[in-house]
Amino acid sequence: MTLDDAKSRIKSCAGQMDARYGKTVFDEWAVVSLAENKAQVLAYIGPRNDDFLRNFANDLGTLRSELHDASYGVGDFAFARHGVGTSFEAFMVLGVGIYLICNNTHKTMDMIAKDPQWLSAQVSFAELSEEIRSNPLVISGDTAFFKKN
Repeated sequence: MTLDDAKSRIKSCAGQMDARYGKTVFDEWAVVSLAENKAQVLAYIGPRNDDFLRNFANDLGTLRSELHDASYGVGDFAFARHGVGTSFEAFMVLGVGIYLICNNTHKTMDMIAKDPQWLSAQVSFAELSEEIRSNPLVISGDTAFFKKN
């Protein structure tokens, strides 16, 4: 899948999750490449356009070790239950060295998960995971950019 395809699917997933949850689940979605141990933002939707990359290392929080876990394959994901503020709540592997970072800048994942509607919102996230698993994101050439969508 191309970056444009991935962005379209991610936007659709975000809309479906919010509709099923009844309010915003994640207000920040970013596609990042961690190739060569260097973070590059390939796409970003959220309230911190200028601060996202600058604070990336700190905001990884408890997900940092998960991102470096080689047992995660394309389509796999993990949640951080207690990330506070801008600390990231989730990631999904989109391709080799490419990740979707999801965050709610106002609530922790634990707070989100306490709402009974979270169970239905997860369906959209799992469906995105399966789409990615069968058609991973592949970046060719120099397509990195930081853009408010």
